[in-house]
Amino acid sequence: MKKIVLLGASGSIGLQTIDVVKSNLDLFEIVGISIGNNIEILEKILLEINVKNVCVKNEKDFLILKEKYKYINFYYGDEGLIHLVNLSDYDLLVNALVGFVGFKPTLTAIENKKDIALANKETLVVAGELVNKALEKNNVKLFPIDSEHSAILQCLQGNKFKEVKKMIITASGGSFRNLSRNDLKSVSIDDALNHPNWKMGAKITIDSATMMNKGFEVIEAHWLFNIDYDKIDVVLHDESIIHSMVEYIDGAIIAQIGDADMRVPIQYALSYPNRLKRNSNFSITDFKALHFKEMDYDRFPLLKLAFDVGKKKGNLPCVLNAANEVANNAFREGKITFLDIEKIVFKCVEEFEFIENIDLDILIDTDYRARKMAISIIEGEIK
Repeated sequence: MKKIVLLGASGSIGLQTIDVVKSNLDLFEIVGISIGNNIEILEKILLEINVKNVCVKNEKDFLILKEKYKYINFYYGDEGLIHLVNLSDYDLLVNALVGFVGFKPTLTAIENKKDIALANKETLVVAGELVNKALEKNNVKLFPIDSEHSAILQCLQGNKFKEVKKMIITASGGSFRNLSRNDLKSVSIDDALNHPNWKMGAKITIDSATMMNKGFEVIEAHWLFNIDYDKIDVVLHDESIIHSMVEYIDGAIIAQIGDADMRVPIQYALSYPNRLKRNSNFSITDFKALHFKEMDYDRFPLLKLAFDVGKKKGNLPCVLNAANEVANNAFREGKITFLDIEKIVFKCVEEFEFIENIDLDILIDTDYRARKMAISIIEGEIK
């Protein structure tokens, strides 16, 4: 029985992780979960699974819930997240949080010698170097949940890494993949949230439309697989059934193919290196053709920026992430246009002080100041 702490239980990845666990109750047990403000979903979860430890975002909810569910240990806030990952009685942390908030819990769990199943992109984008050092020091394993990185991991099995020529990350192109730059001037929030293939959370869906999400995945791949950026390609793939590929030095390309269902990579991360039975109606014959297109970095400039920032390292990936989180949220709140997201992110990266040698305190400070800069740009304080 593998015991799990799940962060971000009410989000898309979190709920699908619970689905996987419920389908394999003889193998997995969730002993702790965190949730944000969605108490209604939390109470539905508590009816479905017997969980002993729960962290919520706000003290008000904490006070109400601890009286209502006296048999559960409740915590709240950022300190509550750390308390949850400091529990001793679990084997695997599933981090499905969205944003920089997921970074410190990941690092804390690693220091506690807990294996990680990671869906929180920001952990590796912001601090891949620190995370990898901690993984090595504590002899801890990290399993990717992103479908693209799970695909790469699967395509590497049984092969020698030194024979890899390049890794090919596929991209759907997001909600606006068929629109020109000029067309993007008038797109709405609802348009942006209408992803053609995947059902994801709002923040990630917007990141998919800007291709920032794919930029983060490039940086993640660099740290996950210790591969040079020059050996990472991104290609557009409309159907989203090839989740990524690995090309070898003899010209052979191995692809991982499956339906657009995140339960597949979640289950693989939880059961690795084993595969578990799963009901699926996916059939390759449903697809009469597969389409691929070379990436246009002029059309998707944030993806090119991610490559550049990733290569430079230091605190710039942290700036990239912080500015994007603020700009993405501002767009969803109707404060800026879709193309303003790019302008804000580029301006922050270009103007922020570069620090080459980073540690935890530098990253926390960088994140705070980059957010303030992005907010100032949005409010018009910085022209």
